[in-house]
Amino acid sequence: MSRSLDSIKKPINEALNAFEGHFRKAMESQVPLLDKITFYLVKRKGKQVRPMFVFLSAKVCGEISEATFRAASMIELLHTATLVHDDVVDDSFQRRSFFSINALWKNKIAVLVGDYLLSQGMLLAVKNKEYLLLEIVSQAVKSMSEGELLQIEKARRLDIAEAVYYDIIRQKTASLIASACSAGAASVTPDIEKVEQMRLFGENIGMAFQIRDDLMDFGADDIGKPLGIDIKEKKMTLPLIYALAHCDRFTKRSIISLIRNHSDNPEKVNEVVHFVQQSGGLHYAEIQMKSFQAKAFDILYTFPVSDARNSLEDLVNFVTERKK
Repeated sequence: MSRSLDSIKKPINEALNAFEGHFRKAMESQVPLLDKITFYLVKRKGKQVRPMFVFLSAKVCGEISEATFRAASMIELLHTATLVHDDVVDDSFQRRSFFSINALWKNKIAVLVGDYLLSQGMLLAVKNKEYLLLEIVSQAVKSMSEGELLQIEKARRLDIAEAVYYDIIRQKTASLIASACSAGAASVTPDIEKVEQMRLFGENIGMAFQIRDDLMDFGADDIGKPLGIDIKEKKMTLPLIYALAHCDRFTKRSIISLIRNHSDNPEKVNEVVHFVQQSGGLHYAEIQMKSFQAKAFDILYTFPVSDARNSLEDLVNFVTERKK
């Protein structure tokens, strides 16, 4: 059973409380409209999981510094920019029960706001000569864009190999958590080996996090009612990939046809969900999730025992055991 977020935050409480001011300052603009929108973004911030990864990773490798606040701001600026852009791409008008930027200010303004946030993150590094942080975050932007495009390209076929799926989520999802952990380490130590270890630690967490997301969509035993959102969006997730790889040719053709032609029909979506649930796909995905989680812990345990390391371990459990 993982600890509560409040308990996990204890070793970095002071830093997290101070972070909001740093983040707000990183988004400041002389353009009144932009300042109004960025204020709205700060107000609706989520659980601060990514800044937590930055600060805890920093504390595991050294002492939190001003560079750590810059690293956390850069990661959060990147994350916020991608969410704003995603809402435009997905025509989504709500996020976390708040109206999205494109819902309130239209697509053109939302795209420009996302661009502004990305540029602010890059400038924050350049102004302070934090070139390693700049490289880490720039690499994350590149990986996330490539992962999204790879998913779009492969989704057209609705029949991808497990290895391709891992490539997609490594770039699209895991790269952001990997960059949060490596940026945290890079902000407090010049030891490139430690920075790389923290990057790999974060990457494995990101892989486990995404597979957990896949499981939630199919209503794994401890989660409840299946959502089927990924099927409606024709996304190939690990439980489905496994199920299709372990059924006869006729069933495979039939399921792919349902996804391709009837993804807007709730009954047909439930048919696909039931097929995956009966196939052993959920059990297989759970095993893979735990394997990535174990790899992350193996890396983390090479660092000295501390309150920060304990909290980082609990944070991994929190994000991979979440129910929503």
